[in-house]
Amino acid sequence: MMRLGKLDNDELERLVLKKFKRTRPESLAVPEIGVDCAALDLGGDIAALSCDPITSASLAQLGRLSVHVSCNDAAAAGAEPVGLLVTLLAPPSISQEDIGRIADDLAAAALDAGVDVLGGHTEVTDAVTRAVTNTTVLARIPRGRMLPGMQPGDALVMTKWAALEGSAIIAEDFPAVFSALDPAVRETALSFVRHLSVVPEGRYAAAHGATAMHDVTEGGILGAAWELGHAAGLRVVLDPARVPILPETRAICQAAGIDPLRLISSGSMLIACPDGEAMVRGLSQEGIPATVVGHAAPSGQGLYTPQGEALAPPGADELYRLFS
Repeated sequence: MMRLGKLDNDELERLVLKKFKRTRPESLAVPEIGVDCAALDLGGDIAALSCDPITSASLAQLGRLSVHVSCNDAAAAGAEPVGLLVTLLAPPSISQEDIGRIADDLAAAALDAGVDVLGGHTEVTDAVTRAVTNTTVLARIPRGRMLPGMQPGDALVMTKWAALEGSAIIAEDFPAVFSALDPAVRETALSFVRHLSVVPEGRYAAAHGATAMHDVTEGGILGAAWELGHAAGLRVVLDPARVPILPETRAICQAAGIDPLRLISSGSMLIACPDGEAMVRGLSQEGIPATVVGHAAPSGQGLYTPQGEALAPPGADELYRLFS
């Protein structure tokens, strides 16, 4: 029996990715670890596409997360999200009112993100025990504006705070975690869903010197840093002490016995760029908190602390420990 969560990188490479080859001239990339968007040259702007399932969210968050997680992938490629295709699989226990509420949330989040829901599929099936979505984003990159990839010496800038999404999911789905905490902690964590889009920082960074970006999702900031380095074939040095974490998230993770640095973190973007301090200043002027948390080393591979301690590749997200 396999564990819950994404396949680890060795399994993903061996069982899935190595089997897909680039055969069409329109395809600009093959699937690989650390790269969230496909790219197609269709003769004008570059078309960027990505798809993501949402399997661990409550009905109250499903619609919003379906929009923002997919749009964030596009933003990490320096692309402007344009439209979404959404598949909703719902269990027989769902009500018509619940389906309507998910659609309402999808519509509201799409309006906030500036994208159109173009179509998809809605089905009630006993193949799932709770509502699941799979969303494909279609986005565009102006020709000549594809990100070149992280370079040796680049700074790593992290926006907002670690584990925003994870904190919100725990607040919604695991109220027992909060039994010994101030009730205000849970209320604050529930409000983190307002900060899950990284499209604004992606748009700014792509226009101001970013060489590569990765939205911080499953596996948290450590997973995102490892994947960014893997995609570039570079050693990444990341200082865990510099990673910004809100007090509410620290309290939640301590109560749940989980690591906030490996907890799902939509709402944060990891940006590689030549001048980290300039990127931080520019993002701050746009109202987006940002912090330099590391850099790309000139040689080697893997993820390390400034003291030279190797940090493990991403495994199952910390959130799945709460389901066991």
